[in-house]
Amino acid sequence: MTRRIALIRRFVASWTPAVPSARAQRIMDREWQYGAHNYRPLPVVLTRGEGIHVWDVDDRRYVDFLSAYSAVNQGHSHPRILAALASQSRRITLTSRAFYNDVLGDFEEYVTKLFGYDKVLPMNSGSEGIETALKLTRRWAYEVKGVPPNQAKVIFCENNFAGRTIAEVSASTDPDSRGGYGPYLPGVIVIPYDDLTALENAVRDPTVAGFVVEPVQGEAGVIVPSDGYLRKAYDICKRNRVLFVGDEIQTGLGRTGKRLACDYEDVRPDILVLSKAISGGVLPLAAILADDEIMLCIKPNQHGSTYGGNPLACRVGIEALKVIEEERLTENAYRLGNILRAELEKIDKKKVVTVRGKGLLNAIVIPERKDYNAWLVCLRLRDNGLLAKPTHESIIRLAPPLVINEEQLLDCAKIIRDTVESF
Repeated sequence: MTRRIALIRRFVASWTPAVPSARAQRIMDREWQYGAHNYRPLPVVLTRGEGIHVWDVDDRRYVDFLSAYSAVNQGHSHPRILAALASQSRRITLTSRAFYNDVLGDFEEYVTKLFGYDKVLPMNSGSEGIETALKLTRRWAYEVKGVPPNQAKVIFCENNFAGRTIAEVSASTDPDSRGGYGPYLPGVIVIPYDDLTALENAVRDPTVAGFVVEPVQGEAGVIVPSDGYLRKAYDICKRNRVLFVGDEIQTGLGRTGKRLACDYEDVRPDILVLSKAISGGVLPLAAILADDEIMLCIKPNQHGSTYGGNPLACRVGIEALKVIEEERLTENAYRLGNILRAELEKIDKKKVVTVRGKGLLNAIVIPERKDYNAWLVCLRLRDNGLLAKPTHESIIRLAPPLVINEEQLLDCAKIIRDTVESF
């Protein structure tokens, strides 16, 4: 690592990105030819991962500082999670909900007791989780709050990222996510993030049923709201009989240094949406938690999924959650997150104008210049053995697996600092 850092310091402004090998280029070209062009990946072709590290097809090793958008909080290929996957896959993987299986109840009991809710509804992805929360919110509005049929509204925040469905892009303010998909879903109100006055004004409408909020906005660039915002927003919702829906898909499960990011302000969402790290990045899984008054508004045959609650995902989910709890990954994220931000604050302010985050969900904001942007920085970080990805032209999200140790973290902070300052 010391030799690598010495090499980084000798980088000059004439640096050009490393050219992918012929093998890597063939793989990328095949994707481009046969796959939809709906992503712009960093040009590196990965083939395996273990812990905080991933390897490309040419056997170059990198530190993963994205963690599959926080899906691999437990690190790549965690042996306990893979053992649960292998064991269950030899027994039964899918029954559909047409029949009972002997794992779903175990998962439901473990998750509801861990997070303190009456019921959980398992689905397959974060997008499905938000869709489920929206459907629950609407049914609660009609059956419990008494909103007239087909009039329920739900509030979202500007710059949110809830997912890619029509309902979710209807709530988006990102032109790339939203543009060209109209007509949009009615009943969606969008207000500024971290603006309590806007929320107060919006909930005065008696047909408002819910408020969907990320405790820290991840895709927007790791936007941390003002201290007290979540608690005050929750209280506003309570006073106006509006459900507080916590989107903890990216921020939950230890990522921010608490089990849930809402825990920083002692907020218990009426509906809690979890996904990503709930399966340790092994397979798709989501969990939507609520108490009986809300959850039991959905009756048999009114919502579901063929794969939702499948025994393979449930067994993996239990083990993935146990790894976070028993290996104290939340505490590790809190401690190392403070160290990482302190190290990043040492970077020349002409090169990084803002450092922000909680736990091990962080971002650096760089000044926008033609010869210096987030994409170029991420390419140079890749060449120096660390993988990160821009969220916007000037923002780089930094989110390593929570199994990283202090020595590894300090080495990575040095790579980031020297790479940025080499421009």
